[in-house]
Amino acid sequence: MVLRFGIEFVPAEKTLDVAYYSKLAENEGFDNVWVTDHFTNRSVFVSLTQVALYTSKIIIGTGVTNYYHINPAVIASSIATIAEISGGRTILGLGAGDKITLANLGIERKKPLTGMRESIDIIRRLWNDETVEYNGDVFKLPKAKLHFKVKHKPLIYMAAQGPKMSQLAAEMADGVLINASHPRDYEQAKVNFKIGMEKRDPKRRKFDVCAYCSFSIHDKPEKAQNAAKIVVAFIVGGSIPPILERHGIPLEQAKNIEGFLKQGKFKKAIDAVTPEMLDAFCIAGTPKDCIEKIEVLQSTGCTQLVCGSPLGPNITKAIKQIGKTVIPEFMSKW
Repeated sequence: MVLRFGIEFVPAEKTLDVAYYSKLAENEGFDNVWVTDHFTNRSVFVSLTQVALYTSKIIIGTGVTNYYHINPAVIASSIATIAEISGGRTILGLGAGDKITLANLGIERKKPLTGMRESIDIIRRLWNDETVEYNGDVFKLPKAKLHFKVKHKPLIYMAAQGPKMSQLAAEMADGVLINASHPRDYEQAKVNFKIGMEKRDPKRRKFDVCAYCSFSIHDKPEKAQNAAKIVVAFIVGGSIPPILERHGIPLEQAKNIEGFLKQGKFKKAIDAVTPEMLDAFCIAGTPKDCIEKIEVLQSTGCTQLVCGSPLGPNITKAIKQIGKTVIPEFMSKW
């Protein structure tokens, strides 16, 4: 089984910097670029537009946007426009949104599973040139239609963690982005994928299982781990109880970290990250450490490894190091 490599960028960086990193990743052998979407950062769609113009072959996508702070019809139009600009090199990564970020906007994550199902249905119908009159439990569109033909219809990848969302991904999506770095999560996910596959349209054959990992690489392991702590804090603070229980993370510890993050007390959140949390929620260490952990994930059935934030203490050096020391180890096997 071939393993593809993706990479995540956060548009807290200038759009030109994100485009530069993306081109560097393309040159270093990465297959996919995923750009995150939080209102606190620069627009994901504007950032992806610049990435599309600066690259020529790498697949680009939202990693991920959500249907609570952006209406599905607007998402459909925006990502279809980027697909047109990129010549079809675009994927829509869709999730239920980060609950901490949404809470800061005063947005309730109402019926996330239903919202996901309805969003995908609306988006695909709009891409198919339909006039969508929708009366769902989460979305009500009296009359929505795109006034341009969508030549390149992006694949839709779902962000999923819990069992129901994982089942829905296998039922409806072209791929799944699992925000996890431990094989235990993927073994559990496979059980839910099997349930979802029973309802899947047989015409949808492709299903890409992406390990969307917090990733940090450096020759000195402690530097790699320290760089990853703030990202792990956000993962822990946003994780649902069953995920925490699976990894033996006390709910009280996670609640404390969530509280620190909501208050903007990031140093306290970082200090509260334990070695167990690092082991459960990131791949961090030397190239050899990272390769060993990736091999285990690949053995669970993952088809893409997404190197997520922070990448390392230095982004440029990390991209080059992954390209020169990690990716070739997997290319040489096939």
